[in-house]
Amino acid sequence: MASTASALSWSSSSWLHSFGGNLNEATKLPNRRTPLVVLAQKKATKTRKIILKEDVTDLGKKGQLLDVKAGFYRNYLLPMGKAQIVTASLLKEMRMEEERIEAEKKRVKDEAQQLALIFETVGAFKVKRKGGKGKQIFGSVTAQDLVDIIKAQLQRDVDKRIVSLPEIRETGEYIAELRLHPEVTARVRLNVFAN
Repeated sequence: MASTASALSWSSSSWLHSFGGNLNEATKLPNRRTPLVVLAQKKATKTRKIILKEDVTDLGKKGQLLDVKAGFYRNYLLPMGKAQIVTASLLKEMRMEEERIEAEKKRVKDEAQQLALIFETVGAFKVKRKGGKGKQIFGSVTAQDLVDIIKAQLQRDVDKRIVSLPEIRETGEYIAELRLHPEVTARVRLNVFAN
């Protein structure tokens, strides 16, 4: 047993000698004193970039890009099917979908502007009602009356909910507004005549 211990100590000391050091010599350090700087780092918060597949209360709307904690994603959003991790192909797909939606919105707005131009160049729509005394007419002109006239003259279907009329109870010229798009409104003239 003693022979193995001496062999072990001999091999370990020869191993140290191979690095150029001697166990008896003190290691010499430069005379300069440099302060030791220790940098503390905050614990890294693990987050995931996700896209919401549906509206999540207190988090965001469908299609929104968010950073959420990894545990929240793993334990709640993923099992409930409410979100998915962002990938390059998914981002590309989202951009293409947004471009398609923007192009569709522009197309709808352009159509509404063309329709507004058609309505405004027609001139005045003529409405005939049974007349009373003076300028009075029996009844009033309603949005449905204007829709029927547009259908008869221009062969265009217009929803009566987009028509805004002043109260018309006597003969004369009036302006009606057709809200064809949130950004496009056509102004149409109405001439009311008594029979």
